[in-house]
Amino acid sequence: MKRHPFLRCLAAGACAAALLQPLASAAQNWPARPVKIIVPFAVGGPADVFARFLAQRLPESLGQAFVVENRPGAGAVIGTEMVAKSPPDGYTLLLMSNTHTVNETLVPNRPYDLERDFVAVAPINSSDLVLVAHPAVPVNNVRDILKLAKERPGKLNYASSGTGTPYHMAGELFKSMSDTKIVHIPYKGSSGARTDVLGGQVDMMFDAVTTMTEQVKAGKVKAIATTGKQRSTVLPEVPTVDESGVPGYEATIWLGLLAPKGTPPAVVQRLNEAVSKIVSQPEVQQAWAKQGAVAMVMNPQAFDKYVRDDVAKWAKVIKSANIKAD
Repeated sequence: MKRHPFLRCLAAGACAAALLQPLASAAQNWPARPVKIIVPFAVGGPADVFARFLAQRLPESLGQAFVVENRPGAGAVIGTEMVAKSPPDGYTLLLMSNTHTVNETLVPNRPYDLERDFVAVAPINSSDLVLVAHPAVPVNNVRDILKLAKERPGKLNYASSGTGTPYHMAGELFKSMSDTKIVHIPYKGSSGARTDVLGGQVDMMFDAVTTMTEQVKAGKVKAIATTGKQRSTVLPEVPTVDESGVPGYEATIWLGLLAPKGTPPAVVQRLNEAVSKIVSQPEVQQAWAKQGAVAMVMNPQAFDKYVRDDVAKWAKVIKSANIKAD
């Protein structure tokens, strides 16, 4: 016996509702156990520091522990792949940086794709970088670097936390815009790179002001220039790269949270609201400002667009400058 079209629609609707009910219920009960935040970078860098900052505060509004797990390696690819293959249930999150938007173009054979495998949750903050040099390196400003790099191509080198990271791309952008040859020395994390610059094994490094300012003020490295459009509030005496001889230069580091594609929208929304509440607190913003970090607040849809736009921005830079992964 044929069903009336209206009855068929009702039956289909009932089936759809039945399928969606477990998802809605799961989202409503989330989180029922601890949540992992995977940081695909080494301990001690900005991503690790701010992941732990969130992990300490998210339980206040969500009622479960948030555990940070560092899975560095391969320019953030190892930890990111782990999250991409995790169940989309809200219990495994990715702490991302603009390393990920760079890698979309720089690393063509990735085992994941941001658009295909992830959903945007919430941004966290952004900060300028600072170009520092070991005190023994005979440079005191950007013009000194340009002069030495052009007189002796390949003489200078700079460390980064790995191929495709903001530290690496800041250096490649500097080289491209200044037409200089400076050797890139990639590390498996920012801590190792920072340690070797402080120890004099490597000449220079672009590092986050949030982690390098203390070393600058202690005189352990020379601050050459910062990378924002304006001077940094925590290093106001240090000129920008733009005003020091490379007009138009700008490079920053920003952080955010992603979840595996298919994570229930209600879970994503709850996470977004919890993160936004934390980073919007005046005391948090004031504390971050003293470190040189600026809080970012967007809903999931706006953050998704921000990520896509950043992918497009770096794709243009990488292709026009013919930047290759080491």
